[in-house]
Amino acid sequence: MPARAPERIVCLTEETTETLYLLGEERRIVGISGYTVRPPQARREKPRVSAFLSAKSDKILALEPDLVIGFSDLQADIARELAKAGLNVLLFNQRSVQEILDMIGVLAAIVGAPGKGARLVERLEGFLEEIRTAAALLPRRPKVYFEEWDEPMISAIRWVSELVGIAGGDDIFSEKSLSQSASGRTIAHGNEVLERAPDVIIGSWCGKKFRPERLAARPGWAAVPAVRDGELHEVKSSEILQPGPAALTDGVKRLHAIFAAWATRRPV
Repeated sequence: MPARAPERIVCLTEETTETLYLLGEERRIVGISGYTVRPPQARREKPRVSAFLSAKSDKILALEPDLVIGFSDLQADIARELAKAGLNVLLFNQRSVQEILDMIGVLAAIVGAPGKGARLVERLEGFLEEIRTAAALLPRRPKVYFEEWDEPMISAIRWVSELVGIAGGDDIFSEKSLSQSASGRTIAHGNEVLERAPDVIIGSWCGKKFRPERLAARPGWAAVPAVRDGELHEVKSSEILQPGPAALTDGVKRLHAIFAAWATRRPV
């Protein structure tokens, strides 16, 4: 008897939901994260059964899923509880651009659509190459500080750092991006940013609105080139902090637009 692809999937994070919609396999989704905003119709069509660090186990069990998909060790407790209840649970842990593309291919294969997955990956790779080519034409590359959280200050996760590079910038804390945990990307003192003198600061405060005036008011930060020149920008968390198609399309496109505008305002 041939193996059957899962027909009733609960997605505990947004990126797998968006991927299944892009694959044309959204009929399989029976539950989603409450933080899902992409695609917009998912919130209208699918019941919301989880946050990021918690889930409504009773609602998930009532949906009778044959697969629950989560992300990273942060959802390990949810996964353990659901597995104890007898459900099949899969945790992805993609942290780089390549791993995001690999996740898409694996998910497509799981739902019996490897061909559609390969075509989606090819489109995404093509778009990234277009951005990379455009970035190579910029007369200058800005030094970039990407702030994922403000208290404590947390710098870019690996896929974001890589996308900064693809888009035409240089992440000033690229070495921190390799850390598997947010604690390894924590900036202990604002002087670390001052010393690296970023030309552009990107704020994406993980679900809350970026407040550039608060950032600019930090002690000593008036001397930072990005603050001095008004180069404080927001990229929405839904576009850049979900390790899926959004980051590889709208997220990197937004980064490139910011860097290209900065380069045109700065003489070579």
